[in-house]
Amino acid sequence: MTTTLTSKGQVTIPKRIRDALNLAPGSAVEFAVNRDGDIVVKNAGARTRRKPDRFEAVRGKADIKWRTNDLMALLRGED
Repeated sequence: MTTTLTSKGQVTIPKRIRDALNLAPGSAVEFAVNRDGDIVVKNAGARTRRKPDRFEAVRGKADIKWRTNDLMALLRGED
């Protein structure tokens, strides 16, 4: 499998490799060179932990279904 290096030193990881490593946009990857001079790409996601999204735990939990007009009236202080 061949890919091309850009002028900025970037390459596209082929889809087959991304799928095998379970990589998604924003995933951390680790590059290494083994004894034979081969490049090894690893999913570094287990080693780097992102700060949890503080809104994720409550996303979709609202028990009141607001209509846009009703919500806007409440926010504007209209009766």
